[in-house]
Amino acid sequence: MRSATEGTTRPCPQCGTEIRADIRFITWCAVCDWNVDPARPEEKQERLERVRRTLARRHGEKLLAEVTTGRRLSPRRDTPALFAYAIALGVHSVTLALVAVGIWCVVSGWGGAGMVLGLFLLALAWPLRPRLPGLPEDGPLLHRAEAPELYALIDEVARVAGTRGVDMIAVDAEVNAAVTTYGVRGRRLLMLGLPLWEILTPQQRIALLGHELGHYSNGDTRHGLVVATAYRSLTTWRYYFTPIADPTPGEMVVNLAYVVPYSLLQGVLMLLDQLTLRATQRAEYLADSVAARAGSTKAAVGFMDRLLIADSTAVTLRIEANKTRAARRGTRQIEGRGDELWEYLAARMASVPEYEYERQRRVGVLRGHSVDSTHPPTHLRRECLLAAEVAPAAVVADADRERRIAAELADARSTVARKVIRDGFGD
Repeated sequence: MRSATEGTTRPCPQCGTEIRADIRFITWCAVCDWNVDPARPEEKQERLERVRRTLARRHGEKLLAEVTTGRRLSPRRDTPALFAYAIALGVHSVTLALVAVGIWCVVSGWGGAGMVLGLFLLALAWPLRPRLPGLPEDGPLLHRAEAPELYALIDEVARVAGTRGVDMIAVDAEVNAAVTTYGVRGRRLLMLGLPLWEILTPQQRIALLGHELGHYSNGDTRHGLVVATAYRSLTTWRYYFTPIADPTPGEMVVNLAYVVPYSLLQGVLMLLDQLTLRATQRAEYLADSVAARAGSTKAAVGFMDRLLIADSTAVTLRIEANKTRAARRGTRQIEGRGDELWEYLAARMASVPEYEYERQRRVGVLRGHSVDSTHPPTHLRRECLLAAEVAPAAVVADADRERRIAAELADARSTVARKVIRDGFGD
């Protein structure tokens, strides 16, 4: 809903209270919550997602109670995690068995029907194999020699997290950041979304790095190599056995044959959710505690607030990119405007008023785990940070270092900005 003009007030149509109206943001009432969430998304009806949300809410409430009552969370391999590993190894064993039997059939039945069966089993095993992620191909990659100051900052934050730094940095246009591994040797990769990086203060960036690096040492079972690859294999299997929609009479027979394997795979996926979801949510709280230790509690809370306006950041970037592309058709003109995009985005997000942050917090309370069942809602993570003992910054932002890091990111900033303007954001 659009308001009148910036800085005006109007009565709430529900309770009559005077409310602030700003054309840039949704008009809402802090007294009765009128219009606080006018675009609430419809919840997915897929069964696995419903179960996942239920489990996420149950585990989230327990974890929040543990944190707010002073109990310290710690990374650990508990019984559910061991069961999850056992299931994951079982999944990989099935794939390995398909390969072994397929090879045996090909060798022993060479030239006959056994060879056909063997090739079929090998073809079946191929898409189910554990897949090791590689380096992303759609964004700039920063090697250590190209960004020594940024890598030095990451190494300093990593020591606070009790781990080591990363082997590669990939810069992209996501309003997000993440860490993962790539290659056979499990090298570490930081995926750094420039739209998020650009709207953070220097100290909040340290908190962001602390959160991401904290994931390497917090016992997140689901995102470990063994369980994560097994989860992908199970999802692939389930896809193959998903019943055909609007089936013909012949396809109804196929759907009937799919009932047992599909139900079995769905059950195993639900069990893995049950076994790993608590550890995944715990990992987020633990990563947030590292963010607070590295950048300070104040910076970590500020980082949480920026996450609350991630959607607004994306919308702002999309509108500005489209306006620039429409106004400046020439390639040279678009390239010349690239760097200005980030300055505009940072200024726009810095002007977001406190009442919009408060609205987003209330939206988080209303939606709970319905948006992302694998993460605790941002407002709960923020609440946990505020409930814990206030932490000073172990790593303090330095103006000279920030300038050197900005210089190291200059080429990547221009490259990503040009891509966003040329191709559109999220198109």
